[in-house]
Amino acid sequence: MSREIAILNGTVFDPTNRIFGERMDIFVKDGKIVGSASSKAQRIDASGKVVMPGGVDIHSHIAGSKVNSGRLLRPEDHRKDVEVKTPTTHSGVGYSIPSTYTTGYRYAKMGYTTVFEPATPPLKTRHTHEELDSTPIIDKGCFPLFGNNWFVMEYLRDGKVEECATYVAWMLKALKGYAIKIVDPGGVEVWGWGKFLRHLDEKVTHFNVTPREIIRGLCKVNRLLNLPHPIHVHTNNLGNPGNYTTTIETMDTVRDMANGSKPIVHITHVQFTGFSGSSWLNLGSGAPEIAEYVNKHGHVSVDLGQIIFGDTTTMTADGPFQYFLHMLTDNKWVNMDVEVETGSGIVPFQYKRSNYVNAIQWGIGLELALLIKDPWRVFMTTDHPNGGPFTYYPRVIAWLMSRKARERTLSKINRTARRRLTLPSIDREYTLEEIATITRAAPARSLGLKNKGHFGLGADADIAVYDINPSDMDVLRRKPAKLRRAFGQACYTIKNGAVVVRDGKILKSPFGRTFYVESQTKPEIESNLLRSIETRFRDYYTVGIENYQINESYLRYPAKVRCEAEI
Repeated sequence: MSREIAILNGTVFDPTNRIFGERMDIFVKDGKIVGSASSKAQRIDASGKVVMPGGVDIHSHIAGSKVNSGRLLRPEDHRKDVEVKTPTTHSGVGYSIPSTYTTGYRYAKMGYTTVFEPATPPLKTRHTHEELDSTPIIDKGCFPLFGNNWFVMEYLRDGKVEECATYVAWMLKALKGYAIKIVDPGGVEVWGWGKFLRHLDEKVTHFNVTPREIIRGLCKVNRLLNLPHPIHVHTNNLGNPGNYTTTIETMDTVRDMANGSKPIVHITHVQFTGFSGSSWLNLGSGAPEIAEYVNKHGHVSVDLGQIIFGDTTTMTADGPFQYFLHMLTDNKWVNMDVEVETGSGIVPFQYKRSNYVNAIQWGIGLELALLIKDPWRVFMTTDHPNGGPFTYYPRVIAWLMSRKARERTLSKINRTARRRLTLPSIDREYTLEEIATITRAAPARSLGLKNKGHFGLGADADIAVYDINPSDMDVLRRKPAKLRRAFGQACYTIKNGAVVVRDGKILKSPFGRTFYVESQTKPEIESNLLRSIETRFRDYYTVGIENYQINESYLRYPAKVRCEAEI
């Protein structure tokens, strides 16, 4: 028996199809958007409400070894936030690092239906998939780390870009990964030798390759493999005063490789790499300069990494930065090194309004969003949990949509920071159309998910209905708490054609798909690659190559995205 739903009289925001607040009906059948429905369809009256595609989060650390280590590190995080079992949900815990079931429930309650884990060590990706598979409701995927991989650095040092592309294609297929992630290119490897790497043209210890060469090489690889998402880059020099220049230099490193206005590099959580100044004493916001660059160049997209004041847990593959944060705060610390591939660190942290640096950080994220003119190239994230838990997305939306909401927070932050930010002078307030773009349409397009983030015929029936009457926007901007409540608790969340949330309560919790890419290289090229790396694999790794690979059958609901490589 087919499943049909008719969502009637809603005010629809679908930027992909240029629907900007039209009153119309949306019809669903068998998990897809269709043009009409029969009289037997379940009817949902969305009069006076906003209807958007399900939310798409391009960058949120929700699964994998570092996330699980963070859970172990922070029992206090679980004690203060318990999810009680109900007839339709599992129990769970975790404020900044929720358990897997709780993660799926909380995203669905906000109207989100697709989330990508943005950094998985290849060697530990099997565990990442185990956690993704136990996260209900949402569709998902993961980005394996390549920016400090020994094989990658050797290939690029020797100018063997096609061999590197073949290796990356095999890795993505073997790991069931979705995109190329680069964290502190070369810097994590250098940190393994007790050193720091600050500039794009410094040589990586023992590999004689630079961060610039790694970024450019993997950008070429991405193009050769025709992968759906640009290279996903966490820049060097994160967390250091003046690092906004490194961010702009990283963007400019691949500018000559651009083909039209389509982004070929995505710079992630730019708030953390948007500092101006020469020291912590004169730290400022480099957001205006970064926004100016993005406004002038179409080859780059960014996400915010917006901070939320309060307690959270920082975790990143940028091990050197986490060591610095541990030394700065004297908080407990986890450091991990993953053989041949990457490293990571975990440190609890508290962002304070009264702290000058934290207040500047808060302003940088919002300045980026408000100063970048094209909402198709700036996506809303908190770099969960680094900037704050994803459950605070409604608050970020309120800051973007309401100048009054920003002014209330500005009045409470460090006074010196307030004077040095551009934010108080920015009048722009996001529209519902722009919110739908940065939280749905734009990240779906960037990820190459053709059936996500819109209501075109045949699209996935992932839908969110919010208790917002667009005719009341002037009132809502003056009372942003109502905006927060509306975006924090969807009236309805529909996933794959099934109503999973009603009035903020979970009705059912099916498991979503896991997306991964398979770039089709010539079989003989892959065979030659495997013969060439098999001996080195035994030399480098403590596991055999046969145990490294993950079969598709290991995933609960795999969704393969095929790409035709140019090699």
